[in-house]
Amino acid sequence: MRGWGGGSEPRPLPSWTVTSQSLPGLLAELASASVCASMSSLQALCSGLPLRPLPENRGRWAGVPHAPVRTPSLSPAEEQLALRNALRYFPPDVHELLAPEFAQELRLYGHIYMYRFCPDVKMRAYPIEQYPCQTRAAAAIMHMIMNNLDPAVAQFPQELVTYGGNGQVFSNWAQFWLVMSYLSQMTEEQTLVMYSGHPLGLFPSSPGAPRLVITNGMVIPNYSSRAEYEKLFAMGVTMYGQMTAGSYCYIGPQGIVHGTVLTLLNAGRRYLGVKDLTGKVFVTSGLGGMSGAQAKAAVIVGCIGVIAEVDKAALMKRHEQGWLMEVTDSLDHCIERLREARKRKEVLSLGYHGNVVDLCLRRQVSAINRLAKENFFFWDYGNAFLLEAQRAGADVEKKGTNKTGFRYPSYVQHIMGDIFSLGFGPFRWVCTSGDPQDLAVTDQLAASVLEGVVADGVNPGVKLQYADNIRWIREAAKHRLVVGSQARILYSDQKGRVAIAVAFNQAIARGKIKAPVVLSRDHHDVSGTDSPFRETSNIYDGSAFCADMAVQNFVGDAFRGATWVALHNGGGVGWGEVINGGFGLVLDGTQEAEQKAKMMLSWDVSNGVARRCWAGNQKAYEIIRQTMQDDEGLVVTLPHEVADERVLSQALRP
Repeated sequence: MRGWGGGSEPRPLPSWTVTSQSLPGLLAELASASVCASMSSLQALCSGLPLRPLPENRGRWAGVPHAPVRTPSLSPAEEQLALRNALRYFPPDVHELLAPEFAQELRLYGHIYMYRFCPDVKMRAYPIEQYPCQTRAAAAIMHMIMNNLDPAVAQFPQELVTYGGNGQVFSNWAQFWLVMSYLSQMTEEQTLVMYSGHPLGLFPSSPGAPRLVITNGMVIPNYSSRAEYEKLFAMGVTMYGQMTAGSYCYIGPQGIVHGTVLTLLNAGRRYLGVKDLTGKVFVTSGLGGMSGAQAKAAVIVGCIGVIAEVDKAALMKRHEQGWLMEVTDSLDHCIERLREARKRKEVLSLGYHGNVVDLCLRRQVSAINRLAKENFFFWDYGNAFLLEAQRAGADVEKKGTNKTGFRYPSYVQHIMGDIFSLGFGPFRWVCTSGDPQDLAVTDQLAASVLEGVVADGVNPGVKLQYADNIRWIREAAKHRLVVGSQARILYSDQKGRVAIAVAFNQAIARGKIKAPVVLSRDHHDVSGTDSPFRETSNIYDGSAFCADMAVQNFVGDAFRGATWVALHNGGGVGWGEVINGGFGLVLDGTQEAEQKAKMMLSWDVSNGVARRCWAGNQKAYEIIRQTMQDDEGLVVTLPHEVADERVLSQALRP
């Protein structure tokens, strides 16, 4: 047998004569040896850039997905600048060796990833106690970073892309090595500052300050175009962090599964007037990346999902992992199977290998327009699909509306926007022990907390949301959605998030949960994102294109106790179309952690509800009024409606 510990130097295992009496001791010793090897590898990973000697340049790995080639169209002067910027991470005595290979990467792939420095260590979320750090916060951040780069989680791991095709954790591997080194050194009186993947350094701060502050893609507005982005990224000076890739908070596909489940349940209530989706048909497209969640969500809610996918590899991957029950490349069989399932009221996820246009028998938008007249309900559940369709010349315009209005609603305008206005959004947590038993404990605690909140009485408008989410968390384990770190997502409101955080922190203090828990959320949340064609598309007071909410959220989380905060340009709908932010908060069982959680989580939700209230959303108005009654320290400016519309027209009469 050879060594263990993924990527560290192979070492021979000791030999034993195994008896039934010695087996427990053998297993314990093997486990201990494996932990030691992992810790040795992590120690090396935190020792700074490997320069003496330089690691072997093994180039791109074979057999793993790689990021698409980028086309930045750099001038000769810009190419020189990109190369100069990459070499500044290294001492001059290695420039002659590194410069040609970095130049080759730039010309072949449109970016300098520094493949030579891709670590020879098994990349995964190791238990928190194995990281060589001076603070728990730093170890928790390392846990999250390595999860984002785990090949089981990351879309293009060698290009440091977690999801979305271009959601970078870092811009190059030198940045990864430096960040790991800085985190291992960091004390409770320092903050690591990140500029679009680049670690600017450790700066003195206070124990109450964030240990990490991240900004990604903060480009001057007039230069925040997609063409400019390609150049800036190639030159190594900015980065597209998507939402939770660049903030180190991605937890795999379960987040989008849960969001899709809630979207389908609420769509059934809104469009069909039903709570039970048995026998109802959900037709959509896409099984690659996050869109693969649609098949799993259809089964969870109990409907018939028909999902078209042009990429056979993506379709078969979902089928092999059990998210897609059946596949076919025959349109006739697809329609026949659909009719059969409706008749029998089966739960089914059926993958069609072909174009969704074929399913609609017409060009996509034209087909949607025709079917919408025949009791077929359509909504945009993509990344600004209607906006891109309009830019391509499709007939989606809605006369007499504002720039965010189209013939059909986005899922935020009709469904998720109301959920956000009620204060519910994708709250999540990660058990840094890496132990599935800890996750099981948190599932049980979260369900009990939510049931307790309902028993104490909640606003009638949120009862259905609580019911949906209690059902989700009670059934979460059986859906086997954990990939990478031991993480869970649960849509919850302010009251629920705070109560769950307190319960977790107390369980850590008692030893019921064995290690710290990281709280976070998707940036796609109540307060985290200003995106006029998605998260804030149901803001109708003219402020949908303003980004005060997301920026204020980032700042407010920072001084209310977040362990780290992030602010991004781009994410979901594209570069220059959105500003969004997120946070990480480490619960370690201390009273200080509990106080931080109460303060920060309350702000993190109320900020967005208050903004949505001011924009005229009645649901948000009711929720923020109730929240003010519960917390005398909260005083929000409430809007007055124009009771008589004639006042406006008369005042503006020529």
